[in-house]
Amino acid sequence: MAAKAQPISVLIVDDHRTFGEALRIAMDLERDLRVVGVVPDGDAAVETAVAERPDVVLMDVEMPGLSGIDAARRIKEASPDTRVVMLSAHDDELILARAVEAGASGYLSKSGDIDQVPSAVRQAFRGEPLISPDEVRRLLRHLRHRRSADADEAERVGRLTKRETEILQLMADGLAPDAIATRLGVSPNTLRTHVQNVLTKLAVHSKLEALAMAIRHGRVTAGAA
Repeated sequence: MAAKAQPISVLIVDDHRTFGEALRIAMDLERDLRVVGVVPDGDAAVETAVAERPDVVLMDVEMPGLSGIDAARRIKEASPDTRVVMLSAHDDELILARAVEAGASGYLSKSGDIDQVPSAVRQAFRGEPLISPDEVRRLLRHLRHRRSADADEAERVGRLTKRETEILQLMADGLAPDAIATRLGVSPNTLRTHVQNVLTKLAVHSKLEALAMAIRHGRVTAGAA
C-alpha cells in the first residue's frame, strides 16, 4: 500500500490549553503528522472540522458547552471520512460506549503515555478501530441495557403523585420527618405511609435511594431549601 503523499492532518480539541499544546508538540515531532488547529470547545471543533476536513480529530470528552461526544457525532455527519479519537481523564465504560455509538474510532486515556498518541492517530487514519469488534459489541450492549434501565426508572418516577413528590422534595431540602408532617398537616403515621408508597413505586429499599432516583430524573432538586 502506497504511503499517503501528504501528512495526516490532525485537529486537537481540548479545553485545557496546556494539554492541547502538549498534544500539538507531540504531533509536530512526527514528520507524517500535521496539526491544523488546536481549539478549546465542541462548537469550535465542529466549525474547524467542517472547514479543514482533518483526517483525524483528537477530541476531549468533557468540555463546556457542546460535549465532545455530541461534537464527534456532528463532525462524522458533516465529514464521514474524518476519524475521531476521544480523550478523557476518566475511564468510564458508558462514556466509551457513547463515543463509539457517535462514530469514534476509539478512546484514549489522558493519563496514558502521550508518546502513544501519534501511533493511535495513524491507526485511526488507516480505518483500524482502537478497540476490538467484540469489545464494541459488548459496550453497545451495555449502553442499551443502561438506557433501558434509565427508561424504566423514569417511568416509575413518573408515577409519583404530587404529594409524594412534595415529600421527597422536603426530604431533599433537609427537613426531618416531624417537620415534614407538620409542614404538610399530616400525622407521622400518614407520612410513613406516603414514604412507604414511594419506596414501593420506585422499587427501592431506602429513602436515600428514592431521593437519588428522583433527583437523577429531575423530579426533585437537590438542596433546594
